[in-house]
Amino acid sequence: MKTIKGPALFLAQFAGDEAPFDSWTGITRWAADCGYEGVQVPSWDSRLIDLDKAADSKGYCADWAGQAHENGITVTELSCHLQGQLVAVHPAYDMVFDGFANPSVRGDPAARQEWAVSQVEKAIRASANLGLTALPTFSGALAWPYVYPWPQRPAGLVDMAFDELARRWRPLLDLADEHGIDLCYEIHPGEDLHDGVTFEMFLDRVDQHARAKMLYDPSHYVLQCLDYLDNLDIYAERIGAFHVKDAEFNPTGRQGVYGGYQSWVDRAGRFRSLGDGQVDFKAIFSKLAAIDFDGWAVVEWECALKHPEDGAREGAAFVRDHIIRVTPHAFDDFADGGTDEAANRKMLGLGA
Repeated sequence: MKTIKGPALFLAQFAGDEAPFDSWTGITRWAADCGYEGVQVPSWDSRLIDLDKAADSKGYCADWAGQAHENGITVTELSCHLQGQLVAVHPAYDMVFDGFANPSVRGDPAARQEWAVSQVEKAIRASANLGLTALPTFSGALAWPYVYPWPQRPAGLVDMAFDELARRWRPLLDLADEHGIDLCYEIHPGEDLHDGVTFEMFLDRVDQHARAKMLYDPSHYVLQCLDYLDNLDIYAERIGAFHVKDAEFNPTGRQGVYGGYQSWVDRAGRFRSLGDGQVDFKAIFSKLAAIDFDGWAVVEWECALKHPEDGAREGAAFVRDHIIRVTPHAFDDFADGGTDEAANRKMLGLGA
């Protein structure tokens, strides 16, 4: 068994235009002050990282990571969620997702996709230059508008969507393999990879690629009434990254999983700060320790109620209290009789 590393914080929800959140030095110093030992970095945010330089220069990466280290912070992973989203976009979402892309490719879906692929490639190379082993991302989606089977889906529609999704990601998975990086898809509504079944559909099409892993975030499973503990048992060998995020699902006679188009605060299912929701994190941390997950426990703060800085500070303490320092020996070793093969054979009645 291995002890999970942490606590760490995903910086995407905290980067901003005011100090200390507007600079790499400032935000890492702040994270350390909150009690974090590591940070997961949104690779699209130029206030925090120059992805072009990170992809091309080990020297830049050493200096950049060194600045964080001086503040007591380790870089746990880069994230390319937004770029990964743009690898596959259904036309219904063209306008709303255009804002994720560089202005030069907005309004041109083909150019936007090409840009997104190049961004993921750079994030893979930058991760390798930083000595990292995991890269969290979204898969993007072509079939998501048809997630509910009404009107009846034409035969072959979903298969075609997943065939195309795999075609776009296979070269990126191969590049990741060349650089020793796992692509960790966050299993997330809005993505074609939104539960275990869809993840398996994707794996089948990329020949069970060893670099196709999951970013495990139980909050997304709570909101779709999926057994998040059984999920860990099923996909133990595919868990490559971990977001520690809480959620609650309180259906009423008026709304359930779909939320009635309400805002986050008014939905039956909503994200909460750590400890304020319904996720059984004691069980999750126990299972992760038992399956030898040796990555980082990364807090992703998303809450419709609590102030983000309060959620961040409370989150660091919450994770620290839940990480299990695994035992180096069995609890009953004191009663070890010290047998050998001959004694074992005798105990089993097998003779000399």
